[in-house]
Formats: sequence, C-alpha cells, structure tokens
Amino acid sequence: MRPKITVIGAGHVGETTAHLLALKNLGDIVITDIIEDMPKGKALDMLEAGPVSGYDSFIQGTNTYEDIKGSHIVILTAGVPRKPGMSRDDLLNVNLAIVKDVAINLKKYAPDAMLIVITNPLDAMTYAAWKLTGLPKNKVFGMAGVLDVARYRAFISMELKVSIENTSAIILGGHGDDMVPLARYTTVAGIPVTEFISQERLNQIIDRTRKGGGEIVSLLKTGSAYYAPSASVVDMVDAILKDKKKIVPCCALLEGEYGVNGLYLGVPAVLGSSGVEKVIELKLTEDEQKMFDKSIASVKTLVDIMKL
Repeated sequence: MRPKITVIGAGHVGETTAHLLALKNLGDIVITDIIEDMPKGKALDMLEAGPVSGYDSFIQGTNTYEDIKGSHIVILTAGVPRKPGMSRDDLLNVNLAIVKDVAINLKKYAPDAMLIVITNPLDAMTYAAWKLTGLPKNKVFGMAGVLDVARYRAFISMELKVSIENTSAIILGGHGDDMVPLARYTTVAGIPVTEFISQERLNQIIDRTRKGGGEIVSLLKTGSAYYAPSASVVDMVDAILKDKKKIVPCCALLEGEYGVNGLYLGVPAVLGSSGVEKVIELKLTEDEQKMFDKSIASVKTLVDIMKL
C-alpha cells in the first residue's frame, strides 16, 4: 500500500506541493480545501497528467476532512497569503483560526499522522498546531529552514556562477527577517564561502535571504512564493517516507537545546520515518548567539500573543 499524503489547502502552494509529490511518486494524495469543487478539479487535472508524466499516484480532491482518514503525513498550506507591505506576523490571528480548525479535524480523522506546517507566521503556527493537536513533538514540525537555505544557496550560486549542487549552508532561527544565516557554515564545494565572496558582499546576500519572501511578494503583487516552498516541503516528505535520516534545517520544538525551552524554531534536525528524530545543536559564536536570541524573542512574542 502506498503512503497517503494529505495537502490541506489547494491554493498555489497546495496544488504545487501535490503535483511535485505525484511527480516523485511518493504516495497517494488527497487535496482538501473549503472552496466547493475546486480541489476536485485540480486533483482530476493532475490525475489525468499521470499517464504523460509517468506517475501512478492516485490524487483525490475533496471538501471534507473525512477523506483524510489514514493519512501518514498531513501538510498544512492553508492560510491567508501575504500582500505587499505585510509581514508574516500580520497573518497571526486569521491563520491561527485556520490552524485551530485543522487541529480539531486532524485529531478526529487522522490522529496518527505527522503534521508539517507551512502556514505563516511559520514558527508560531507550528507551535499552535503542536499545542492544539496534542501530538508528540517529533510528529509536528514546520517547513522553513529548507526554503530559507534554498534561497541563500540560490543567491550564492548566482553570485559565483557555480552549480547549485556545490553550495551548502545552514540557517537558524525563526522564519522571518530575524533568521540567522551562519556564514561560517556556508561552503562552496566544501570551501568556506568567504574564500570567494567578501564579507561585505556576503552580508548583502544574507540580507536578501532574510527578505527573500517579501521580495517575491512585492514582485507578484497578488500573492506569495509557492514553487520553492513546495519543493522544500516535498524534500522533507521524501526524507521521512524513505527514512533517509537526512539533516535538514526545519522548525522543531526545542526542549533545552540552544538554551531554549518550549518554543518552535528553525534548527538543523534529522528527518526519518519517525519525523524529527534528533535536533542538532551547534556551538555558536557570541555574535551568532546575539542574532539567534533576537530571533527567539521575535517568535516568543507571537507565541505569547496567542495565549495557548
């Protein structure tokens, strides 16, 4: 039996995620949304692309949560997207209501599933999902770091005109303007990036990475990014379903790591069949710790506002 993967939300992120999951033949897919018949139409269109694209995934669209029964992994993409001038934090209250509804139905219909959160503000929404579902911490986590690192690596590749495969990086902290790209863990073919790029120029690339989502929002005018976020969450699903024990930066619950207790933050973590199997704790320099502390404070402020 193929794994069952549910995508909640059939907007741009949801539909792109579902299609990429199918293209990688990772399992059967359910797409659910509140808009009547829309997810059914998108699912049928994807299903009919199977003979051409060579995937056997069965893809079902639905307006009812009952169809998520038996899901191995649930991916939460539903939420109001950012508009130009908005921060991720501006979405807090409206998207919290969506997370609450999802949590109720997840407990009812798919209590054994893992939940990967994409909805913004990512770190706060992942914390809310964990609190509201009552699922163990290894089964609730967020997609953020994979996306942030992808943007960072893309910018470095563009700067140096080298293969994207040669770039490697780590980013810590919340999914926002206070994220912490770690320059000393950034390499090109194993060589420190500072051998290729001046610190001043690297700082500019880091700043662009922090504001990468906002840059796309300002260009699109009517929505936010979806190709890179979708590819990022599919990479996480691939690591879980194939039990890769892959170290990726993701939003995980910290219980003492990095001196943090009871908050979800972006950190390197091992993803395998059990979900988040281990948090990797890095030794930070004084400057890195200061930046990380600022990011922690930003996430804690949002969590405190929710009063969960």
